Amino acid sequence: MTTLKEQLQEDLTAAIRDRDELRASTIRLTLAAVTSEEVAGKQKRELSDADVLKVIGREAKKRREAAEAFGTAGRTEQAARELAEGEVLATYLPKQLTDEELAAIVAAAVAESGASGPQAMGAVMKLVKPKVDGLAEGSRVAAAVKAALA
Repeated sequence: MTTLKEQLQEDLTAAIRDRDELRASTIRLTLAAVTSEEVAGKQKRELSDADVLKVIGREAKKRREAAEAFGTAGRTEQAARELAEGEVLATYLPKQLTDEELAAIVAAAVAESGASGPQAMGAVMKLVKPKVDGLAEGSRVAAAVKAALA
């Protein structure tokens, strides 16, 4: 069984062989971020697949935010490139929860904690976060919790 990092390296080799410049550059930048994470801190360490997924998620979020910034600045070509890079990274991430699935998890957490009102948001987030980690972006989760408590 290959690790996620090894899979990225194999896909990079395949993308270079196929002369797929977009895919190759995206994977190359992601591998650089993984390596940077490995050597961060006091001593070098090998990242687990879960840690590599977190790095890929961060990279995908950067692409979404950059695409949004380029779009509002009227630079549609760069925005399209960032979105395409985000789609390449999305192939490595687990499928995201739908709004309905997220709302159901939040509703169950609200019922479990007995929370009411916006001041209980932290307590509900503590229950929801472990269940949706990696499956939904933090801002989506916070918005769903806020809507459920409103």
